[in-house]
Amino acid sequence: MTDSRPVALVTGASRGIGAAIARDLGSRGHHVVVNYRSDAESAESTVRAIADAGGTAEAIAADVRDADQVNAMVEAVLGTTGRIDALVCNANIQPPFADIRSLPWQVFLDKVGGELACAFHITQRVLPSMKDRGRGRIVYISSSVTGKAAPALLAHGTAKTALEALMRNVAADAGRAGITVNAVAPAAVATEATTDVLSPAYRDHLASRSVLRRVMEPDDIARVVGLVLDDGFAAVTGQIIRVDAGFEVLAPSAV
Repeated sequence: MTDSRPVALVTGASRGIGAAIARDLGSRGHHVVVNYRSDAESAESTVRAIADAGGTAEAIAADVRDADQVNAMVEAVLGTTGRIDALVCNANIQPPFADIRSLPWQVFLDKVGGELACAFHITQRVLPSMKDRGRGRIVYISSSVTGKAAPALLAHGTAKTALEALMRNVAADAGRAGITVNAVAPAAVATEATTDVLSPAYRDHLASRSVLRRVMEPDDIARVVGLVLDDGFAAVTGQIIRVDAGFEVLAPSAV
Protein backbone atom coordinates (compact mmCIF):
# COMPACT_ATOMS: atom_id res chain seq x y z
CA MET A 1 0.00 0.00 0.00
CA THR A 2 1.44 3.34 -1.00
CA ASP A 3 -0.82 6.02 0.47
CA SER A 4 -0.67 7.44 3.98
CA ARG A 5 -4.05 6.29 5.28
CA PRO A 6 -4.00 4.88 8.80
CA VAL A 7 -4.60 1.14 8.83
CA ALA A 8 -7.41 -0.37 10.91
CA LEU A 9 -7.83 -4.11 11.43
CA VAL A 10 -11.36 -5.11 12.47
CA THR A 11 -11.96 -8.71 13.49
CA GLY A 12 -15.29 -10.35 12.76
CA ALA A 13 -16.10 -7.61 10.27
CA SER A 14 -18.11 -9.41 7.61
CA ARG A 15 -21.52 -8.66 9.13
CA GLY A 16 -23.37 -6.89 11.91
CA ILE A 17 -21.48 -4.64 14.30
CA GLY A 18 -18.10 -5.49 12.79
CA ALA A 19 -19.18 -4.57 9.27
CA ALA A 20 -20.68 -1.30 10.52
CA ILE A 21 -17.41 -0.47 12.30
CA ALA A 22 -15.42 -1.28 9.17
CA ARG A 23 -17.62 0.96 7.01
CA ASP A 24 -17.44 3.81 9.51
CA LEU A 25 -13.65 3.62 9.74
CA GLY A 26 -13.44 3.57 5.97
CA SER A 27 -15.47 6.78 5.87
CA ARG A 28 -13.06 8.32 8.39
CA GLY A 29 -10.11 7.73 6.09
CA HIS A 30 -8.72 4.42 7.35
CA HIS A 31 -7.59 1.64 5.11
CA VAL A 32 -9.67 -1.17 6.62
CA VAL A 33 -8.66 -4.80 6.92
CA VAL A 34 -11.95 -6.71 7.07
CA ASN A 35 -11.23 -9.91 8.96
CA TYR A 36 -13.68 -12.80 8.64
CA ARG A 37 -13.72 -16.48 9.51
CA SER A 38 -15.87 -18.15 6.85
CA ASP A 39 -18.34 -15.75 5.19
CA ALA A 40 -16.22 -14.50 2.30
CA GLU A 41 -19.21 -13.16 0.38
CA SER A 42 -20.30 -10.87 3.21
CA ALA A 43 -16.72 -9.75 3.83
CA GLU A 44 -16.29 -8.79 0.18
CA SER A 45 -19.63 -6.96 0.34
CA THR A 46 -18.25 -4.89 3.21
CA VAL A 47 -15.09 -4.16 1.22
CA ARG A 48 -17.18 -3.05 -1.77
CA ALA A 49 -19.31 -0.78 0.40
CA ILE A 50 -16.19 0.94 1.72
CA ALA A 51 -14.77 1.31 -1.80
CA ASP A 52 -18.07 2.64 -3.16
CA ALA A 53 -17.97 5.34 -0.47
CA GLY A 54 -14.47 6.39 -1.55
CA GLY A 55 -12.41 4.38 0.92
CA THR A 56 -10.02 1.47 0.65
CA ALA A 57 -10.30 -1.96 2.22
CA GLU A 58 -9.31 -5.59 1.88
CA ALA A 59 -10.73 -8.83 3.26
CA ILE A 60 -8.56 -11.44 4.97
CA ALA A 61 -9.78 -14.78 6.27
CA ALA A 62 -8.54 -15.96 9.67
CA ASP A 63 -10.11 -17.65 12.65
CA VAL A 64 -8.77 -15.34 15.35
CA ARG A 65 -9.10 -18.08 17.95
CA ASP A 66 -6.16 -19.74 16.22
CA ALA A 67 -2.72 -18.24 16.89
CA ASP A 68 -1.19 -19.55 13.64
CA GLN A 69 -3.95 -18.02 11.51
CA VAL A 70 -3.64 -14.74 13.41
CA ASN A 71 0.13 -14.68 12.85
CA ALA A 72 -0.33 -15.27 9.11
CA MET A 73 -2.93 -12.51 8.83
CA VAL A 74 -0.93 -9.91 10.75
CA GLU A 75 2.23 -10.79 8.84
CA ALA A 76 0.33 -10.26 5.59
CA VAL A 77 -1.07 -6.90 6.70
CA LEU A 78 2.27 -5.62 7.97
CA GLY A 79 3.93 -6.89 4.80
CA THR A 80 1.68 -4.82 2.54
CA THR A 81 0.90 -1.76 4.70
CA GLY A 82 3.88 -1.58 7.04
CA ARG A 83 1.74 -0.87 10.10
CA ILE A 84 -1.49 -1.37 11.99
CA ASP A 85 -2.66 1.87 13.60
CA ALA A 86 -5.95 0.65 15.03
CA LEU A 87 -7.17 -2.76 16.16
CA VAL A 88 -10.84 -3.40 16.86
CA CYS A 89 -11.45 -6.76 18.53
CA ASN A 90 -15.05 -7.45 17.60
CA ALA A 91 -15.00 -11.19 16.79
CA ASN A 92 -16.94 -13.14 19.38
CA ILE A 93 -18.57 -16.48 20.09
CA GLN A 94 -22.35 -16.67 19.85
CA PRO A 95 -23.56 -16.96 23.46
CA PRO A 96 -25.59 -19.88 24.78
CA PHE A 97 -28.77 -18.74 26.52
CA ALA A 98 -28.87 -20.95 29.61
CA ASP A 99 -28.39 -20.65 33.36
CA ILE A 100 -25.98 -22.68 35.47
CA ARG A 101 -28.51 -25.48 36.06
CA SER A 102 -28.74 -26.35 32.37
CA LEU A 103 -25.51 -25.02 30.85
CA PRO A 104 -22.99 -27.78 30.00
CA TRP A 105 -19.46 -27.02 31.18
CA GLN A 106 -17.98 -27.49 27.71
CA VAL A 107 -20.44 -25.02 26.17
CA PHE A 108 -19.58 -22.52 28.90
CA LEU A 109 -15.86 -23.11 28.34
CA ASP A 110 -16.17 -22.77 24.56
CA LYS A 111 -17.82 -19.36 24.99
CA VAL A 112 -15.49 -17.97 27.63
CA GLY A 113 -12.29 -19.49 26.24
CA GLY A 114 -13.19 -18.72 22.65
CA GLU A 115 -14.09 -15.12 23.44
CA LEU A 116 -10.77 -14.54 25.17
CA ALA A 117 -8.81 -16.31 22.44
CA CYS A 118 -10.37 -13.97 19.86
CA ALA A 119 -8.87 -11.01 21.73
CA PHE A 120 -5.71 -12.54 23.17
CA HIS A 121 -3.97 -13.84 20.04
CA ILE A 122 -4.56 -10.76 17.89
CA THR A 123 -3.54 -8.38 20.68
CA GLN A 124 -0.40 -10.37 21.42
CA ARG A 125 0.57 -10.24 17.76
CA VAL A 126 -0.32 -6.61 16.95
CA LEU A 127 0.82 -4.87 20.13
CA PRO A 128 4.60 -5.22 19.53
CA SER A 129 4.35 -3.47 16.16
CA MET A 130 2.38 -0.63 17.77
CA LYS A 131 5.00 -0.33 20.51
CA ASP A 132 7.77 -0.18 17.90
CA ARG A 133 6.00 2.80 16.30
CA GLY A 134 5.15 4.45 19.63
CA ARG A 135 1.45 4.81 18.85
CA GLY A 136 -1.73 2.84 18.34
CA ARG A 137 -5.34 2.39 19.36
CA ILE A 138 -7.05 -0.81 20.51
CA VAL A 139 -10.78 -1.20 21.17
CA TYR A 140 -12.50 -4.32 22.46
CA ILE A 141 -16.24 -4.81 21.96
CA SER A 142 -17.66 -5.81 25.33
CA SER A 143 -21.25 -5.80 26.60
CA SER A 144 -23.40 -3.84 29.02
CA VAL A 145 -24.27 -7.08 30.88
CA THR A 146 -20.91 -7.20 32.67
CA GLY A 147 -21.14 -6.91 36.42
CA LYS A 148 -24.84 -7.72 36.47
CA ALA A 149 -26.94 -10.74 37.38
CA ALA A 150 -28.36 -12.14 34.13
CA PRO A 151 -28.67 -15.92 34.71
CA ALA A 152 -29.50 -16.80 31.10
CA LEU A 153 -26.41 -14.87 30.00
CA LEU A 154 -24.05 -16.53 32.45
CA ALA A 155 -21.48 -17.53 29.82
CA HIS A 156 -21.76 -14.25 27.91
CA GLY A 157 -21.46 -12.09 31.01
CA THR A 158 -18.51 -14.09 32.32
CA ALA A 159 -16.71 -13.90 28.97
CA LYS A 160 -17.18 -10.15 28.60
CA THR A 161 -16.21 -9.46 32.21
CA ALA A 162 -12.98 -11.38 31.61
CA LEU A 163 -12.48 -9.44 28.36
CA GLU A 164 -12.69 -6.16 30.25
CA ALA A 165 -10.08 -7.41 32.73
CA LEU A 166 -7.81 -8.27 29.80
CA MET A 167 -8.43 -4.79 28.36
CA ARG A 168 -7.34 -3.04 31.56
CA ASN A 169 -4.19 -5.10 31.83
CA VAL A 170 -3.27 -4.42 28.20
CA ALA A 171 -3.97 -0.71 28.76
CA ALA A 172 -1.58 -0.68 31.73
CA ASP A 173 1.10 -2.42 29.69
CA ALA A 174 0.70 -0.34 26.53
CA GLY A 175 0.17 3.16 27.89
CA ARG A 176 3.81 4.18 28.25
CA ALA A 177 4.30 3.39 24.57
CA GLY A 178 1.59 5.89 23.61
CA ILE A 179 -1.07 3.26 22.92
CA THR A 180 -4.62 3.66 24.18
CA VAL A 181 -6.73 0.61 24.99
CA ASN A 182 -10.46 0.82 25.74
CA ALA A 183 -13.68 -1.17 25.55
CA VAL A 184 -17.01 -0.19 24.03
CA ALA A 185 -19.90 -1.95 25.77
CA PRO A 186 -23.21 -1.99 23.88
CA ALA A 187 -26.59 -2.96 25.19
CA ALA A 188 -28.68 -5.27 22.98
CA VAL A 189 -27.99 -4.56 19.31
CA ALA A 190 -30.37 -5.44 16.48
CA THR A 191 -28.33 -7.55 14.03
CA GLU A 192 -28.80 -10.70 11.98
CA ALA A 193 -27.28 -12.65 14.85
CA THR A 194 -29.86 -11.37 17.36
CA THR A 195 -32.97 -11.68 15.20
CA ASP A 196 -34.17 -14.81 16.99
CA VAL A 197 -33.60 -13.25 20.42
CA LEU A 198 -34.84 -9.70 19.84
CA SER A 199 -38.46 -10.36 18.94
CA PRO A 200 -40.58 -7.25 18.29
CA ALA A 201 -42.15 -7.61 21.73
CA TYR A 202 -38.79 -7.93 23.45
CA ARG A 203 -37.39 -4.99 21.51
CA ASP A 204 -40.33 -2.91 22.71
CA HIS A 205 -39.65 -4.04 26.27
CA LEU A 206 -35.98 -3.07 26.06
CA ALA A 207 -36.82 0.24 24.44
CA SER A 208 -39.17 1.04 27.31
CA ARG A 209 -36.22 0.63 29.67
CA SER A 210 -34.06 3.24 27.96
CA VAL A 211 -34.17 7.01 28.17
CA LEU A 212 -34.07 7.28 24.38
CA ARG A 213 -36.80 4.63 23.98
CA ARG A 214 -34.96 2.43 21.52
CA VAL A 215 -32.52 -0.44 21.15
CA MET A 216 -29.10 -0.13 19.58
CA GLU A 217 -28.31 -0.47 15.88
CA PRO A 218 -24.87 -1.47 14.54
CA ASP A 219 -24.15 2.06 13.32
CA ASP A 220 -24.65 3.39 16.87
CA ILE A 221 -21.76 1.23 18.05
CA ALA A 222 -19.64 1.95 14.98
CA ARG A 223 -19.79 5.71 15.47
CA VAL A 224 -18.66 5.43 19.08
CA VAL A 225 -15.78 3.12 18.15
CA GLY A 226 -14.71 5.62 15.49
CA LEU A 227 -14.65 8.41 18.06
CA VAL A 228 -12.67 6.32 20.57
CA LEU A 229 -10.05 5.67 17.88
CA ASP A 230 -9.79 9.38 17.13
CA ASP A 231 -7.02 11.54 18.58
CA GLY A 232 -9.66 13.33 20.63
CA PHE A 233 -9.57 10.28 22.91
CA ALA A 234 -5.76 10.29 23.19
CA ALA A 235 -5.96 10.87 26.97
CA VAL A 236 -8.54 8.11 27.55
CA THR A 237 -7.35 4.58 28.21
CA GLY A 238 -8.38 1.58 30.28
CA GLN A 239 -12.01 2.69 30.16
CA ILE A 240 -15.36 1.07 29.36
CA ILE A 241 -17.67 3.25 27.27
CA ARG A 242 -21.28 2.15 27.54
CA VAL A 243 -23.61 2.55 24.54
CA ASP A 244 -27.10 1.70 25.77
CA ALA A 245 -29.46 4.60 24.95
CA GLY A 246 -29.64 5.39 28.66
CA PHE A 247 -30.80 1.92 29.71
CA GLU A 248 -29.04 2.27 33.08
CA VAL A 249 -30.33 5.77 33.82
CA LEU A 250 -33.91 4.81 34.66
CA ALA A 251 -34.69 2.89 37.82
CA PRO A 252 -37.04 -0.07 37.27
CA SER A 253 -39.77 1.75 39.19
CA ALA A 254 -39.59 4.66 36.73
CA VAL A 255 -40.77 2.69 33.69
